[in-house]
Amino acid sequence: MAEPTWTVVVPVKRLPAAKSRLRGALPAVPHEELALALAADTVRAVLASPAVVELLVVTDDTRAAAELAAAGARIVPDPPDAGLNAAFRHGAAAAGRHARVAGLTADLPALRPAELTAALAAIPAGPPGVRRFVADAPGGGTVLLAAPAGVPLEPRFGVASAAAHAASGALPLAGDWPSLRRDVDTADDLAAAARLGLGPRTAALLGADAAAAPA
Repeated sequence: MAEPTWTVVVPVKRLPAAKSRLRGALPAVPHEELALALAADTVRAVLASPAVVELLVVTDDTRAAAELAAAGARIVPDPPDAGLNAAFRHGAAAAGRHARVAGLTADLPALRPAELTAALAAIPAGPPGVRRFVADAPGGGTVLLAAPAGVPLEPRFGVASAAAHAASGALPLAGDWPSLRRDVDTADDLAAAARLGLGPRTAALLGADAAAAPA
């Protein structure tokens, strides 16, 4: 069993503003419910990984904070309120300089704890000071960015973030981790995640949407 040595930071936007490209993907489901389900299933999987000693959720959304705290996450308010990278930096600072920090996106509803554990275990102890990242399924984005203790996370999430992280000195991690790489930004992404097998919150919403669809 993996030793719990990683602190994982997961920023969660205010639900009305989260995952805007998914709006309307499930017509019978309120958008905020879908955004929260993605985050809840991500958090559930992270907390089930034996490599994770603590999960910090950075959010100012009161509903998300309440539900994710009840699941076992430590909630960190987001006073920068300046976007995803600022939230990652704030969460990493809250983890402390002696923590091994992994920044993870909140839209991984198919995430398997074993795949997250394997990815974290694949991060070598050296060379010292080198950050590692896992690209998303298409290859242009980033789902995970990890920094050893004492090294700033220096997140570059956003458009073409895999190239931006590589340009900043981070090294890519290669591994067959389809559920870790399957982030969800669009309806097509959600369908692809469903084929991998969704966590219970998101799966229930897809079922509710299907049941509400006209015959």
